[in-house]
Amino acid sequence: MVCRPGISSMSLGRCYAGHSFEHKMAMAAKHGLQGIELFYEDLCDLAPSKSPSDLLTAAAYVRDLCDSLGIEIICLQPFMHYEGLLDRQKHDERIEEMKLWFELAHVLGTDMIQVPSSFLPESEISSDLNLIVSDLQQISDMGLQQTPVIRFAYESLCWGTYCDKWERCWETVQRVDRPNFGICLDSFNILGRIYADPTSETGCNDKADEIVAASIQRLVEQIKPHREKIFFIQIVDAERLREPLRPGHAFYNAEQKSRMSWSRNCRLFYGETSYGAYLPVKKVAHAIINEIGYDGWVSFELFNRAMERKDHAVVEELASRCAIGWEKMVVDLGLETAPPALIKTASNEKFEDTRKDSTRTSFENARL
Repeated sequence: MVCRPGISSMSLGRCYAGHSFEHKMAMAAKHGLQGIELFYEDLCDLAPSKSPSDLLTAAAYVRDLCDSLGIEIICLQPFMHYEGLLDRQKHDERIEEMKLWFELAHVLGTDMIQVPSSFLPESEISSDLNLIVSDLQQISDMGLQQTPVIRFAYESLCWGTYCDKWERCWETVQRVDRPNFGICLDSFNILGRIYADPTSETGCNDKADEIVAASIQRLVEQIKPHREKIFFIQIVDAERLREPLRPGHAFYNAEQKSRMSWSRNCRLFYGETSYGAYLPVKKVAHAIINEIGYDGWVSFELFNRAMERKDHAVVEELASRCAIGWEKMVVDLGLETAPPALIKTASNEKFEDTRKDSTRTSFENARL
């Protein structure tokens, strides 16, 4: 299967830690990463305000920069906490926000928006699958009216309030039943729910291997006949903690689920056993690519405490680690890869120190 490597833009360093979008894209291109999931946080960081006009100008800058480096924009993400809102006025506000996201996607040159399952408290969202499906059908129908059509990739988060397993996500996709509404399969979020338990002494659920084997079998059986509904995949591993993630642990946060705290601090790239990676990611990736027959973008959506380090070198360190993981995955799974797009700039470092683009200059001036 022909696959292409990508990465989430924030996975190369958080903007609030001082890591510029330009540097992150330069390092992505240098290390052969062909696409990015544009994290909305990075777009907001580039713009002097969150006004629609400033965000659209920032989106145009992002597209120009990525085009010049031969990087494609896989999707804009995450459109969070949308489905099933009990407060229908807030729902209407999110619909208005989606209209701006459509404009941003068009300017960015992407046709896809990623929607993660909501993890708002039960007091704010409904468990009624009919309402959830109706909400997702509403944005899908709006996307079908766009030119070009905007697609949505729905993903179950392993700490999601009601949608925390791929099975529930897939059921939702089937019930939405729109050609532009598909699934994003994420190895971490699949295994983080059914294999791992960061609060356990072992780091695993009881009978984890049996559960994973059965789940993978169902995944192949149910999705293979509809593999076109896999819009893209995310492949990452995670670190086995030395101590259970309970009160007193450095990563413990009483205001969020332990799996979320673990996710935000401990994800790892494919094959990073030297960092403590322990999830059976290879089995999931093999099932999706070699058994189901998926081809397309393989994105490495890392969340890790290293992304918040202010050291300038962390960006290249993460890009290099990602590339090493990709190369290992290519060998492990016998992947056929696509050649990178031609890079239009003479050097990947063009945007490191030179702010020749007038748009960027206006962003810098607005911050002064």
